[in-house]
Amino acid sequence: MSPPPSPPQQRIGLPWPELNDGLEYKDIVSSSESELMTVSEFYFTKYKSSAPLLGWIQRIQNGQIQIDGEVVKDPNTVLRSGSKLVYHRLPWKEPDTPYSLDILYEDDDLIALNKPSGLQVLPGGLFQQRTLLTQLHWWFGKKDSSTGARELHPVPVHRLGRGTSGILLCAKTKLAKTKLAAYFAEGTSLVGSGNLDQDCGTGRKLTKIYRALADGIIEEDEVVIQQPIGVVRYPGVAKGLYVASPEGKPAFSKLAVLARDRQNNCTLVKVDIQSGRPHQIRIHLAYIGHPLVGDPLYVAGGQPKCFDTDLVDDAAAFAEDGGYRRPNQPVPGDCGYHLHAHQVELLNLLNINKVVKIVAPLPTILQTSSEAQEKSLPPAS
Repeated sequence: MSPPPSPPQQRIGLPWPELNDGLEYKDIVSSSESELMTVSEFYFTKYKSSAPLLGWIQRIQNGQIQIDGEVVKDPNTVLRSGSKLVYHRLPWKEPDTPYSLDILYEDDDLIALNKPSGLQVLPGGLFQQRTLLTQLHWWFGKKDSSTGARELHPVPVHRLGRGTSGILLCAKTKLAKTKLAAYFAEGTSLVGSGNLDQDCGTGRKLTKIYRALADGIIEEDEVVIQQPIGVVRYPGVAKGLYVASPEGKPAFSKLAVLARDRQNNCTLVKVDIQSGRPHQIRIHLAYIGHPLVGDPLYVAGGQPKCFDTDLVDDAAAFAEDGGYRRPNQPVPGDCGYHLHAHQVELLNLLNINKVVKIVAPLPTILQTSSEAQEKSLPPAS
């Protein structure tokens, strides 16, 4: 096995500006969309997850919509086929978010970053600029301008929840993106076919090991969880909330107990996931009755802590900019739990006989006592 290069760890990240740049949404009206459709109907139909109808009317009356270069303030303006629409979302202050990242590994095809808890990976909701993707593009833009190299646009090939820390793999080339995406899909497809790697052995091209702190005492030393994960409608989550569901898609997690803290009623575990369903570890541990310590969303059974179905269609509540208000219930991006993508092993993208092992340093709370003691020892002379 070939270890990653070991130069001093490099930290990247620029402080966030007070306000982001706002957003522009550009559309061209098709012939089917122009059949007596008003501008308010167009936006509400196409961007339902952004704002309720009353919110879109407010945005139009506020002068944030242009049709063919002209500001339109009448929500009942009828659209014509071929018209060019632009919606200007005004700049806003995004929630406080960490911005520093450590580079754990880098070669010509791949860069692995240590994502801090609290940093969202991709734009969405309130987080449009304060994302890992923005910092990644800022960093490579700065490197390219200083060296005169061709401009690179590395992209994450998987996601970590906003509250999850640890290794995030990003592809620097199209070939790397294709291969890494295939590696991630392979494990999930094997689970779906029933061809499970019960021992989580070396046959896979990609293995992912997490650390987590679970509520309660898990008495078994090893637990295999194969609970399917599906989607239910949930306020504030446009595409639905992932939960434990018998009608869901297959998922496979194998956990091993590392330490039991009976005084604080919690268990430190490592988890190998062969599939990659959203929020899989949080849902699977909650499903067996041991949700992550501090998880504001999932409780025993793998279901949300608070779920008022009467609020799913509450379109009357919208924020100052016309968009939906943040729901009172917890949402998946809320932080507070302890989950860390600790270790990744993958076949090198250019040489299939080489294995790259990437390790993200553990937060103190996810270390065993022996690991913490070893970390505190002075270096050997």
